[in-house]
Amino acid sequence: MDTEAQHPERDRAPAPVREERSRSAPFRESVLFREAAWILAACLTLLVLVNVLVAQPFLIPSRSMEPALRTGDRILVNKLAYRFGDSPRRGDVVVFDGEGSFVHGADTGAGDGPLDAAADLLGLARPDGTDFVKRVVGVGGDRVTCCDRDGRLTVNGRAVHEDGFLPAGEEPSAVPFDIVVPAGRLWVMGDHRSNSADSRHHLGQPGGGTVPVDEVVGRADWVVWPFGHGRRLDTADAYDRVPDGTHG
Repeated sequence: MDTEAQHPERDRAPAPVREERSRSAPFRESVLFREAAWILAACLTLLVLVNVLVAQPFLIPSRSMEPALRTGDRILVNKLAYRFGDSPRRGDVVVFDGEGSFVHGADTGAGDGPLDAAADLLGLARPDGTDFVKRVVGVGGDRVTCCDRDGRLTVNGRAVHEDGFLPAGEEPSAVPFDIVVPAGRLWVMGDHRSNSADSRHHLGQPGGGTVPVDEVVGRADWVVWPFGHGRRLDTADAYDRVPDGTHG
């Protein structure tokens, strides 16, 4: 028996096993990468669903709602607030699409790339030119007037004491108006009245400055950033004693 010829064969036999083992590390890395990708995709899908159906972050772009909301604040908009039969109430701070009421055929300049979409999803981007945040002052059937002999805004003949949310020394309105809000629409105003292009500034346009309830995105419930300014936004109680509207 030629033992010298057989021994080299036994020495070379394990070589394929060593080669198979050397390929196992990249295979495990590939599996881990795919699992991480699936987890990331699931998280993004959940975030999109929450954003579309439940709550949406929104960046405050101007001073029109000071002092409650400051430029750069991030608010969380409750998109379920009016989905189950409830309607916006006087005193609610709402986000709405103003196309057709506040904006008429203008180029909004909104970005439509993936980075713009991601920033909008996280509330990091400035809102496009059709999204607005204002306080509801009148609902369908209300008569909203400013100002009475004492310089106060009135709703259905009841004077509203707005000291709780207007900046110190701010007039209810330097622009006089007397409006009956049509059914299914809202009269909205910024808290910083001298720095807010709200319903008063669209009186001569289609809709007379009022906003369709159907265009309300949701109710602003929380300031979530910056942390030092974070808090819940409660509905103003200044309108609690206003009687129901009987006009229109």
